[in-house]
Order: sequence, then C-alpha cells, then structure tokens
Amino acid sequence: MSDHDVARPGAEPIRLIDERGDAAPLQRAPGFAMPDAGILLDLYRRMVLARRFDVQVSALTRQGRLATYPSALGQEACEIAAAAALADGDWLFPTYRDSIALLARGVRPVEILSFFRGDWHSGFDPASYCIAPQTTPLATQALHAVGFAMAAKLRGETTATLTFLGDGATSEGDAHEAFNFAGVWQTPTVFVVQNNGYAISVPFARQSRARTLADKAIGYGMPGHFVDGNDVAAMYAVIADALERARAGGGPTMIEGLTYRMEAHTNSDDPSRYRADEEVERWRAADPIARLEAYLVTDGILTPELQGEIGHEAERLAASTRDAMNEAPHLDPLELFDHVYATPRAALAEQRGFLADELAASHAPQASTAGASTADEGRTA
Repeated sequence: MSDHDVARPGAEPIRLIDERGDAAPLQRAPGFAMPDAGILLDLYRRMVLARRFDVQVSALTRQGRLATYPSALGQEACEIAAAAALADGDWLFPTYRDSIALLARGVRPVEILSFFRGDWHSGFDPASYCIAPQTTPLATQALHAVGFAMAAKLRGETTATLTFLGDGATSEGDAHEAFNFAGVWQTPTVFVVQNNGYAISVPFARQSRARTLADKAIGYGMPGHFVDGNDVAAMYAVIADALERARAGGGPTMIEGLTYRMEAHTNSDDPSRYRADEEVERWRAADPIARLEAYLVTDGILTPELQGEIGHEAERLAASTRDAMNEAPHLDPLELFDHVYATPRAALAEQRGFLADELAASHAPQASTAGASTADEGRTA
C-alpha cells in the first residue's frame, strides 16, 4: 500500500452475519469472505466458553472472592475473533477487560484471576503464551505493542502484534503516540478498538466528534475498518486479513468494533446512573452468540448434540474456575523483590533482607513467661 491510497472507512459497519443470524448482503463486507464452517464453529465454542467463564467470575467477585473484575459480557465477538486470528508466534497486548481473550489463547483461569485477586501483577508467564501482562492504565499497552513489533521488524521476524483499546483509551496521549509511531515506522501492529459505547460513564458522543473512531486511521497513514463488533464472522475476517498484511510487511491497521458492554464497568460501578435499561435491551437483541448460533443452526452446522457438548464443556470450565478460587494461594512476601531487576540492586537486596528478618521474627516461637511472672509475684510479696 502506498502512502496515498489509504481510504476512509465506510459509514456502515462491515457485516457478514446480521442480527437475525442471516448472511448479510455482499456489499456490507467488500473484500472480505465468510470464514469456513470449521472456523465459525470454533468461534462459537470459544464464545460460549468465554461467556460462561465471565458470568462465573462476576459471581465470584460479588461473593468477595476477587477484588474486582471488569466483565466483557456482550463483547465476546471482538475478543474471541482476535484471539482466534492470532498466529502462535504473534503477541497480544491486552487491557484489564480482555480476560476472555487470554482464556481463548490458552491461559488457565487461575493464572488469569490471580491478577484480580491481587496475588500477582501477572499470574502467567508472558513468554509462554505470547501475551503481555494485562494493564489497568489506559493505552499504555498500545505503545508496548508498537515497540515490540518494531523490534521484531528490525530482527527480520514475521511476528505481528495486536492490542486492544477501548473507545475512551483513544483519547489518551499514549494512543496517539502509538498510532503515530506505528504509521511512521510501518510496524506490524493491529489496533482493535472495542467501542462499547462508554468510557466508564462517559458516552462516545462526548469522547470524540469523529464519525467513527476508525476514521482516525487515515490521519496516521494506515487503513481503518469500521466493523460490526457483535458479528464474530466479520471481526475474524477483518482481523485475520490485517494480521496477514502486517506479517507480510504491509504495516499497521486500525479496526473499530462497534459493540456494547452489557454489564457494569466493574463490580464497583452503577451503570443505571448513566444509561437507560431500554438501551441495554436494544443491544441485548444484537447478542453476538445468539447471532452466530442462529446462523450455524440454520445451515445445519450446529446440531443439538454439539450444542449440548459445548454446554457441558462450559459448565466444566465454570466448575474448575470455582474450585481454583476455593484454594488459598501460597504466597511468599519475599517474591515482591523477584523480577524487579535482571541484576538485583544493592538497595533492593537490603530491603529484602529487612523484610526477611521481620518475617522470621514474626514466626519465631515466643518464649514462655510463666516462670518469670511467678518470680515477680514472689518478689512483690
């Protein structure tokens, strides 16, 4: 792609399957084909598992088993499509809301949830899964994704990176820096913006005057795509194409998935203060799982037997997640000092020694004072 043929995204979101579960008209997805039946079935299974996991974790949070949890219920199509489209060697740079993408990429529930329980900053080894730690600051991970991609490009590797952002995160300076760096240096980076309507409580209309967030891509010299974020088939087709283009040296792509956050921002949020129940119900009718399910059932790809098997698998996942959270973690406070520096600093080693002494003292058996008390009483008498 030359510097001058980046086109503005269409006004209507790219769509392959409509809200009724029917194939959308071809003009709604120019240049993108419907994924094959095997891919669609895999996407359906992953979304069902992801939603059951999300619902279970939200319940655990209400029970006080986790400090906090940001639900992605309703946004499964964006996250699962991205996780499925990534190649084994590609890297994912997630936000705090993208736990189901980690789940779909193979991270174990206990490793994901240790972050929200407060056990570790990251409960999994990033190198084992090619996933960076989840981040709470907005948009910082976008810069990490671009820097990692630039390093891969300089080494002559075919690795691509994909990072999620929310609509609110695009207002951050870090997002602008990441977009600009990626555009200038043509890094193999895919930005997936999950526009779920609200930056916590601030609606999209007060976030940006842009027609769509994908429109911003043209200003950075990269392609932008505006996609129906509740259509997992369209999201997969567009993301897979962007990743393939990135690996081939074609540079970055910005993809906006228009979706909706069905639950609260986190368990401490009260969404009734800033959005109406009627709005939530309208979006409930566009549920990404129900949409794909209708399409697969109509085409005979998803049978009742297969639905039952996937449902049982989802329940097993929920049960194993509950069991994992029932187990008390075995934490060593001295691990606070691990992995801070590759070569430990003297000051850090000194601090570690102070803490080790305090811990040893707190666990030392207390000497009996019974005899001393008796002697004191005798002297007093």
